[in-house]
Amino acid sequence: VPADGSHWLGMREVLDVIGQKGHEVVVVAPEVSLHIKPSQGFVMKMYSVPYTQEELEKAFQAFFNVSFEEGSFLERFLKAYAGMKKLSDCWVSSCEQLLQNNELIRYLEESKF
Repeated sequence: VPADGSHWLGMREVLDVIGQKGHEVVVVAPEVSLHIKPSQGFVMKMYSVPYTQEELEKAFQAFFNVSFEEGSFLERFLKAYAGMKKLSDCWVSSCEQLLQNNELIRYLEESKF
């Protein structure tokens, strides 16, 4: 965690192969993400987060767009830092929400996840 983005895209291929070999694959993910979506190849265990899909996409796009803006290095650096902070805040919040989800944590413990 966070596993969204390139981390997930690489892992997705591994999960597909594991599932094809007959193993049950369980993915634990926030209900709001950039790339992690339900699939026939695995079971999804999702948990709520205090931000919307639109807010996450907007934060990611703002961070990404800084790379192409003009301006002084300091201005671009400060914008990039602010964007990374906003994305990091989302990921930290996601981790907190997972750990506070007693029902999901109980499921993970009982299933020896």
